[in-house]
Amino acid sequence: MSSLPLAILRTGLVTSVGLTAPSSCAAFRAKLANPTETHFADASGEWIVAHQVALPQPLRGTAKLARMAAMAVAEALQDVPARERGELPLLLCVAEMQRPGRSPQLDDELFLRIQSELGVVFSDASAIVPQGRIGVALALAKARELTATGRAPRVLITAVDSLLSWPMLSHCERAGRLLTPENSNGFMPGEAAGALLLGEPAGQGAALYCTGIGFGREPAPVESEAPLRADGLFQAIRSALAEAGRQMHEVDFRITDNSGEQYYFKEASLALSRLLRVRKEEFDIWHPAECTGEVGAASGTTILAAAWAACEKRYAIGPDILVHLADDDGSRAALCLQYRALA
Repeated sequence: MSSLPLAILRTGLVTSVGLTAPSSCAAFRAKLANPTETHFADASGEWIVAHQVALPQPLRGTAKLARMAAMAVAEALQDVPARERGELPLLLCVAEMQRPGRSPQLDDELFLRIQSELGVVFSDASAIVPQGRIGVALALAKARELTATGRAPRVLITAVDSLLSWPMLSHCERAGRLLTPENSNGFMPGEAAGALLLGEPAGQGAALYCTGIGFGREPAPVESEAPLRADGLFQAIRSALAEAGRQMHEVDFRITDNSGEQYYFKEASLALSRLLRVRKEEFDIWHPAECTGEVGAASGTTILAAAWAACEKRYAIGPDILVHLADDDGSRAALCLQYRALA
């Protein structure tokens, strides 16, 4: 292992099924969803349905993203004294640069708005991670580097995203990727924000550690016509397992960002068939996107918050969890998590 594993100390979530992590994770466990009609119509004139976050104040665009992110951060930092918050590096995960309709000023404007909402100026070790669905995995690798080098004992990862813009929705509709009454092979768009406070836990008990991180690149991404072999996901999972000192059959269950498209479920099955060498009676796979819709860069935080809640509340299938994430451009990431007693 290249460096000491990090533990998830606190989480925060804002989703269409809950404005806090406990309420959102309870909805994930119960498989509840809350899709509603948007103000966007598809080519047939029908309203597009999406998982929209209902805030107390009606906001749109960057203002809404900043408010959701600030709410998630405030929840994750509720046990951190105000005087210590400015010492934390904030790693902000947002939409990938090539996202249709993405504002070129999104990164800097959003970061400043979040600080303003919270009344905090974060550490100069803070950074923007504009890498879509694999962004949280990249941020975890960066957080591990910051703690290993002594630059920060704790790190805050925040992710926020929304697919509810006409450029993005129209692009996905033209590509036949939206879930509609006429198209079952698609996803329902959504929006969400999440926050993870990472560090070394104090006291007794157990904690959820990230013990392995791996990355890969798929040469046949979702909108290509090349044959899919799951090479990128295979590489990402194999690297994460190797770093964690685990084999696939030792993993108790999986949590992924799959949001409904057959391509990503096929990819997960192909990767599993190439890595699993010992028969397992059951190998459950969770996907919170069935409750939140496709939430882009925020996917990683919803998944990790769900894993943390399952372990803390003792309904996880076992202590070893595999997470894998896939972006439309072919980027792939995998994380190994382990819930274990504190040393």
